[in-house]
Amino acid sequence: MKKLVVTATALLVLAPMVGFAQNADPDKNVAGGVLVKGWTGRTDRANQSISNAKFADMGGGFHVTSGPAAIYWNPANVAKGNYAVKATFAQTKAPTHAEAYGLFIGGANLSGADQNYLYCIVRGDGKYMVKHRSGNETHTMAEWTDNAAVKKQDATGKATNELSLWASKDKIGCSVNGTEVWSMNRVDAVGPGKLTANGDIYGIRVNHNLDVHISNFAMSKM
Repeated sequence: MKKLVVTATALLVLAPMVGFAQNADPDKNVAGGVLVKGWTGRTDRANQSISNAKFADMGGGFHVTSGPAAIYWNPANVAKGNYAVKATFAQTKAPTHAEAYGLFIGGANLSGADQNYLYCIVRGDGKYMVKHRSGNETHTMAEWTDNAAVKKQDATGKATNELSLWASKDKIGCSVNGTEVWSMNRVDAVGPGKLTANGDIYGIRVNHNLDVHISNFAMSKM
């Protein structure tokens, strides 16, 4: 009986600590919204507005100050066939903990309940991840994985990484600083519960509470 009492007491003590950990880094909302002509955005959570993050033109590229985790896109940015989407991301400040940024492709119905896209992101501890979002669900294609190609943030919190998310005739893949870190058969990426056949929009993803500059954002045919 004593052992059970101790266990129950320990759980009561740990419960508020777990809750604290989950809420220790809330979204640091930033005024502004999407300020780039032709572009729009969407947060991950229905109770967060894109107006609580800032996406702006800066220095010939874009600058994101978040705010909630969100995707940003221009509906005119459509990629079909064999292509590669690239951008250079410069994290300018250290976040409270490792947070990620990157690219998405295969976007469809991005403003609707049945949003659909595939994204590859990296973070300051030298890891990358690949996920597919379908509606409110996310499917992990590659869990957080260490890779020497991903540059870690320095003592000041700065790091610069070039990402490429690409679709060749046979594969869909993600490269970081010129090194392929992940790929899958293209034929396996499309279908029920996966990417839609009409998913052509590409764009940018930045998780919460980050300050990131994006340059050289472009799509090229392969």
